[in-house]
Amino acid sequence: MENAFQSDQVLALAGIFQATSLVQQVARHGGAERDPFEASIYSIFQIDADSAEDVFGGRRGLEHGLNVLCDQLGRQKHERDAELSSYAIGLLFLERKLNKRPDLINTIRQDIDVATAQTTDSYKTHESILAKLADVYSNTISTLTPRIMVKGDPQHLNNPSNAHKIRSLLLSGIRATVLWRQVGGNRLSLLLSRNRIVFGAQRILSDLRDPEA
Repeated sequence: MENAFQSDQVLALAGIFQATSLVQQVARHGGAERDPFEASIYSIFQIDADSAEDVFGGRRGLEHGLNVLCDQLGRQKHERDAELSSYAIGLLFLERKLNKRPDLINTIRQDIDVATAQTTDSYKTHESILAKLADVYSNTISTLTPRIMVKGDPQHLNNPSNAHKIRSLLLSGIRATVLWRQVGGNRLSLLLSRNRIVFGAQRILSDLRDPEA
């Protein structure tokens, strides 16, 4: 029987890796895969969700992140994408700093409440909403150090629309790191339970691909 507590940690970690992977896609190619992008942006608005999977609108919304998680944690260290690891570590570090700043947490909540009142589920990835989310990130998370320095093609990075997407995705990454901490995730569990986390992710992926199995 699947351990719900462990499953929540796997899903939260997948949310972090999904956000970082999509940031990399936008920075390098000027766009990101639509379904995981929508699921990650959706998660920002789920402040009081009932479960880890509800944060992302269901487990299928994290399929991309689960695959990236398996690639990053299941390979030998020299085979992993160092850039994605750097982004993920940066998000985890920033969340720890954010947790000590109730003023910033309150500001984020208030600003997301305002954005929520101005949108619907089908409108959450509209350019105007992404611009608002990007501002939330810039005015709060970006004031903490060290800032995450995104690498990519200058042509894409200097595009305002892409900049909004990247900052919104980083905000979704912070949302996932908050969830990771809330369900008991920590640096020690990541170091000691790497194989178990990968196995859990593979099991969830298997269920998504063959739900009748």
